[in-house]
Amino acid sequence: MGVHLLDWTGYLIRWIHVIAGIAWIGSSFYFMWLDAYLEQPVTPQADVEGELWMVHSGGFYEVERKRIGPGRMPKTLHWFKYEALFTWISGICLLTVVYYLYPGAYMVAPGSRITPHESILIGVCTIAASWFIYDAIWQFLGQRHSRIASALSIALAGGIAFFFCEVFTGRAAFIHVGAMFGTWMVANVWVRILPAQQKMIDATEQGRTPDYALSGHAKRRSVHNTYMTFPVIFMMLSNHYAVAYGGARNWAVLFCLVVFGACARHVMILKDKPEAKKAGMSPLHVYMTGGLGALAAAGMILIGAGRLTFGGPENANAGSTTMVSESGPRVPFKEVQAIIQNRCVKCHSLHPVITIFGPTPGGIQFDSPQRIQSLAQRIKVRAVVTKTMPFNNMTGITEQERQILGRWIDQGAHIDE
Repeated sequence: MGVHLLDWTGYLIRWIHVIAGIAWIGSSFYFMWLDAYLEQPVTPQADVEGELWMVHSGGFYEVERKRIGPGRMPKTLHWFKYEALFTWISGICLLTVVYYLYPGAYMVAPGSRITPHESILIGVCTIAASWFIYDAIWQFLGQRHSRIASALSIALAGGIAFFFCEVFTGRAAFIHVGAMFGTWMVANVWVRILPAQQKMIDATEQGRTPDYALSGHAKRRSVHNTYMTFPVIFMMLSNHYAVAYGGARNWAVLFCLVVFGACARHVMILKDKPEAKKAGMSPLHVYMTGGLGALAAAGMILIGAGRLTFGGPENANAGSTTMVSESGPRVPFKEVQAIIQNRCVKCHSLHPVITIFGPTPGGIQFDSPQRIQSLAQRIKVRAVVTKTMPFNNMTGITEQERQILGRWIDQGAHIDE
């Protein structure tokens, strides 16, 4: 009952996280687009920086971006801040429920020198410390040396990603990098963007001219957030794709996916550049000119990530695959069944010995010969080729046993023994 309750708790929190995340990302993308498409007003006004007409759902909307002067604060001002906060809080709750309540299952690989509880401490402290380092880089270098600050930020993220992949299981490493970026993003909102906006509001209400440079500083952090959005989403979804995080070079795959996500967002932003609109360039034209480099880079990165995933966690040469041949002595089904019983049924059963994942995780169970035979190709992909199962090899399957399974499947997956 406890496992079922935990699963449903995680399911509910996951939905809250998704809903809040959609609201946050939607508003963020909308305002990035809005800023790019604002035009000079037809009738120039001193306090209007840009205006835009839109149509949606049968209605027409006029939007203006203004510089609020002293004593001109509107009666009602709508903020977009709680979407970010609720996304982060629900994400941390989900991280706790899925990973930290049972760190021995997901956080620590077999044979690791750290204990499950030490892994939690490492994860939390590293994520917290990474924000202060990232923030310090941009506070002290960002305004004058943005390229250096960008390079240091990328190096910081890459170094932590490598560290997580060395300390944690691949699945935990990917999700912790996502949590790190999510923490940077929400801290940008609540520590840098919102206080800057509040200072401008306070100055206006006190009859002083706001420091408009604060707007530029806040905008810079918003741009950071929009580039981190896709990498965070990729990391959140990564737990469904063991082939990505299960390889020997998962740190390289992780870095490739982060860069790919940033490149994909960059291509979207390119078409919104003011110079592209002034030149009358269509989105397709932008993609084929200025966006071509980013598209090519993203494509090459994705191909590289896919290439790195060949070969399992036990294979030091992650660029190779396990070759299985049907030649050789016929494999008795009883030998295959014994391997499945010792290495797989402990989890994949209606009555599992390892109960932390619940009964029939993923809807897969091997309680009968017919079920084993019907899932033969899936066994080959996950246990023989990619070697992502058993999870973290927690049941200790050997390379010889993987080869036996592969040969039996290539021989026709018979159960007539």
